[in-house]
Amino acid sequence: MSRPKPITLPSRRRFLRSSLAAGFALSAAPAFARAPRVGPNDRITFGVIGVGIQGRGLAVRMARRPDAQVVAVADVVTERRDDTRKRIEDAIAKRDDSASFSGCEAYHDFRELLARDDIDAVIIATPDHWHAIPCIMAADAGKHIYCEKPLTHFVAEGRAIADAVERNGITFQTGSQQRSPGEFGGNFPRAVELVWNGRIGEVKTIRIGVGGPPKPVDLEEQAVPEGTDWDFWVGPAEFHPYNEILCPKGIHNHFPDWRSYAPYGNGGIADMGAHHFDIAQWALKKHESGPVAIEPPAEGNTGLRFVYDNGVEMIHGGPDDCTFEGTEGIIRVARSRFATEPESLAEPLPDDAERIDAQGSHYDNFLDSIRGDARPVASAEVGHRTATVCHLGVIGYQLRRPLTWDPVAERFQNDDEANAMLSRPYRAPWTL
Repeated sequence: MSRPKPITLPSRRRFLRSSLAAGFALSAAPAFARAPRVGPNDRITFGVIGVGIQGRGLAVRMARRPDAQVVAVADVVTERRDDTRKRIEDAIAKRDDSASFSGCEAYHDFRELLARDDIDAVIIATPDHWHAIPCIMAADAGKHIYCEKPLTHFVAEGRAIADAVERNGITFQTGSQQRSPGEFGGNFPRAVELVWNGRIGEVKTIRIGVGGPPKPVDLEEQAVPEGTDWDFWVGPAEFHPYNEILCPKGIHNHFPDWRSYAPYGNGGIADMGAHHFDIAQWALKKHESGPVAIEPPAEGNTGLRFVYDNGVEMIHGGPDDCTFEGTEGIIRVARSRFATEPESLAEPLPDDAERIDAQGSHYDNFLDSIRGDARPVASAEVGHRTATVCHLGVIGYQLRRPLTWDPVAERFQNDDEANAMLSRPYRAPWTL
């Protein structure tokens, strides 16, 4: 199988040119100037990297917006990128301003997309092991970024992303859409505000009912379909032969199970866990920090406890998606369910109550933030800290012993074995 080949880029993209010449290394990349603010009446142009079922849906959704334009897509599967390009062009054709649309380009290599000067922002919807490299390269190319959750595949990637976003001054939104009041009936922001305003009293325990950690790859080798660049799909991760469970053939309408396998994802604990742990830490106001201890069970893939410096325990496991238990009551929240015990806890908050700083859909919030009219409700730092909790849980289940975590230093205390699991080597030629 062939490696992804270097591409010829315009000289004005000095960062991309030099990074390719250095074997795709990111560590020496110079920072671009701060990303320009998009005017209030400007249409924001997008490129989409990764157009499986999630990326395809986001691309078409953005193409339908009157304040946005999708001008490029990139994917290592020929059928997917060509199919998504056609869907985008069909969506644009139905718009009143379709005459101003000059077409959508499809790329095999996402770096060609990043080299374009006419792209303001990118959507990254690749598998988890392919989030960090495009995020950092896009930030250093001055693009605003919307990246799916969980933000990273291991802890060190998150700090690298957050630092790249800060040094380049770009807008970043993690795809943790439960945070936005325009999504899922606003159930999750409502729960957070009730906790903030003391409706359940002192928070004691949070239970998060999501899946467990990942497993090793145990799939049989299959022939690589024509039009699929499997070596590029694997990219920086540990190489395993092709199997359609990881990367379905052609156009698919289901979510592939690559996340269940350790080289490419971190299991259910980092899938829905990235949504629900995020809400829990937000309610605790620990969403830019984290727990101080991880206490795994002796066996089994539920029951691990995250302990915070205020004594609150967040338990991985439970009958409901998110359960907040306090001295005065309980809140149970899911995407299609909201309940309190007693019921009176759900009564409207007073006008002077503490509120979240967001409105509308997750995508409204992102575009408004690019224009300078809002702040991202799920910043790179927040996305990194949420993903970190998922990764800490996976490490806890692997080591099966209590761990002490320093959320400031982002290191385990006095534990070289655990600290070695905060990063992992990339497969050549990719580096972080």
